[in-house]
Amino acid sequence: MTVISGTRGRSGLLVGVFALIMAALLLVSGCATRDSEAAAPEPERVDLAGLSDLVLKVGDQKGGTEAILTAAGQLEDLPYEIEFSTFTSGPPQVEALNAGQIDLAVTGNTPPVFGAAAGARVSIVSAYANGGEGDQILVRPDSDVGSVADLAGRKVLVAKGTSAHGHLLLQLRKAGVDPESVELVFLQPAEAGSAFARGDADAWAIWDPYTAIAQTTSETRTLTTAAEASNGFWFGLASHDALADPRRQTAIADFLVRLAEAGTWTAENPEEWARFYGEAVDLTPEAAQLSQSRSTRQPVALADTIAREQELADVFTEDGQIESVDVAELADDRFAEDLAPVVGPLP
Repeated sequence: MTVISGTRGRSGLLVGVFALIMAALLLVSGCATRDSEAAAPEPERVDLAGLSDLVLKVGDQKGGTEAILTAAGQLEDLPYEIEFSTFTSGPPQVEALNAGQIDLAVTGNTPPVFGAAAGARVSIVSAYANGGEGDQILVRPDSDVGSVADLAGRKVLVAKGTSAHGHLLLQLRKAGVDPESVELVFLQPAEAGSAFARGDADAWAIWDPYTAIAQTTSETRTLTTAAEASNGFWFGLASHDALADPRRQTAIADFLVRLAEAGTWTAENPEEWARFYGEAVDLTPEAAQLSQSRSTRQPVALADTIAREQELADVFTEDGQIESVDVAELADDRFAEDLAPVVGPLP
């Protein structure tokens, strides 16, 4: 993990390994209880100047939040410390939030919905728009799969409970394909990438930068992108315990403003950001440029995303993937006034 306090720096990212992922939450609680869905109480804010001994624990993914903040200079002059822990995908971050191991994380659109259905004590506190072009279903160049409808009876690699999982289910639904007719193989990106390269499956549902890596190192063919089916949102998630703590809540408010400003900086400085990103995650310039030309996080008002995220949640419920989730209850808009000057309209 990386601990940052007040000065800008670039550190190696340590992959946090969690034995239990979303499946464990689903086994423990088949549906969200009213207590777990209820927003955390909103305590009074404290003075940022009094947070010098506070460590805000933030979950991250490779080349994600820490890299964005560092590149934009938003980790300078922090009034508190940040401890970053890196995860392979969104679902393990939701589990870590629920377990109290981290305070805050940013994930794709699907993990918070699956987490809420499992009873995770987590709320959505910020939103980011993404066109979804980097979230794709890939097939090998010699594959005879020509459309999503052809995936019936085939084997597809995907990380469970991720935005890629949600994208895949939405595409199957759109094509009239029963998900039960598709063999889903749940693997995290690194393992799935190796399996896909070996030809162990017919398709791979995945997101950037893994999509860009595959596309710039092989003749992989794109079957479809999330821009055609999903909302492409990213969400900031906070644990109920962190939101109920006056000191951590105050730090989260400051952190979310910094992150929003950093997201805007990446859009305004695409070449500089792509170079930094490529170096941070050890990508070729081609893969970094391709990935970050389509997969940045643009801050938007949380309230503007609720209806479209509810549509996504309802699809999962109708397909029997999760119990019903009320996204309006899952969202906690207490930071709306803090973020209003730094968020933009939905694209």
